[in-house]
Amino acid sequence: MTRICRIAFVAPILLACLLNSPLPAQQKKKKPGDDDGMTLPPVITDDKKKKKKEETQTLPPAVEPPSAVVVDTDRISFQVSPLSNKGLLSQQTRDALKTMLRTNRGVTIVKLRAFVAGSGDLRRIGEIVAEVFTEKHQALPALSVIQAGALPMVGAQVVLESTALEKRPVNPNGLGFLSGQAAPSVGQSLDKLKSALRSAGLEAADVLRATCFVSSLDDPAAIGSAISASFPSAAINYVQMQREPVNPASECEAVARLHAGSTADVRFVNPPELDRSPNYSQVVLVTSPKLVITGTQLAFGAQENDIRLAFERLRRALAQFKAGFERIAMSHVYLTSTTMTEKVRAVRATFYNTTTPPASTLLPFEGLPSLDATFGVDVIAVPAEATASRPRH
Repeated sequence: MTRICRIAFVAPILLACLLNSPLPAQQKKKKPGDDDGMTLPPVITDDKKKKKKEETQTLPPAVEPPSAVVVDTDRISFQVSPLSNKGLLSQQTRDALKTMLRTNRGVTIVKLRAFVAGSGDLRRIGEIVAEVFTEKHQALPALSVIQAGALPMVGAQVVLESTALEKRPVNPNGLGFLSGQAAPSVGQSLDKLKSALRSAGLEAADVLRATCFVSSLDDPAAIGSAISASFPSAAINYVQMQREPVNPASECEAVARLHAGSTADVRFVNPPELDRSPNYSQVVLVTSPKLVITGTQLAFGAQENDIRLAFERLRRALAQFKAGFERIAMSHVYLTSTTMTEKVRAVRATFYNTTTPPASTLLPFEGLPSLDATFGVDVIAVPAEATASRPRH
């Protein structure tokens, strides 16, 4: 009886306390500083969850390389990536870029020219360049991507040529651009390059970059040795143009450091011992303080209007830096078929300065980043304002 009485007595009191206590919905919000050790997370509604999911799934727009860049002539340097047969195209491209960025001593890469062998998607090169340079918080370089027939190492799928800016002047007197020298062999092509150098008062040791395009890589070691022996200070590269043999058998081009300045920003040289052509100059000497370097503009179709559109786009790329076709130092044309040669030359002549045409290399290659492309073109030009801004010594 005693226990029952106690329970009967306590129950009404407990019930009254519960009835007088505020429900959770009626409790006041905690103010900053209320110290109960508990903080409830904010309530996320279905609308907020949906919005957050949509934002996560939205990809940023693709980053495109610039159509052209303006650079200081006296700070330009060149590098060629080492070949590798490790992995496929994507891995080899990433490895080549990382090697160049790691070994470039802090220089700024402003232009890349990639030669790709094999069946990999050439468009991946631009995507990977954008990813790597964005990760490094560096501005994207202008870009040219060309599919070659083969590279000097079995399994190698890409080789990169870089144009970079050193922190200090390395070419105080300017640069010389030498046209590709067509010949039946690499040795003969190199001999013609040396002749062109001598005509401009330059030596083999002045060559900063030498690139040879060949019809066949039957003996790649011999080709590499011949180029290295001819130009011991140069960054060298050599690729097979197409899978099947083409003409010419070999064509080597070069860029060299000048010994002395000139009162003219651009000088065009055609030595008598070499063939003179209305389509190009053998050597172009540039002492201008600035150069404009473009990426590749592609043409789609083989009609005159298709070809003209590519050069019109190139004109617009140059115009943003006050440059034009009047003073082009070097021109590269990458054909996908030799049947396009005369068509391109005919239209090009209506754009380029035919009195003083640029140094030039025009050759057939295996392909370009678009399957519909018939040819690509990129140039190095002197901006119009260079004369006014050029320091006098």
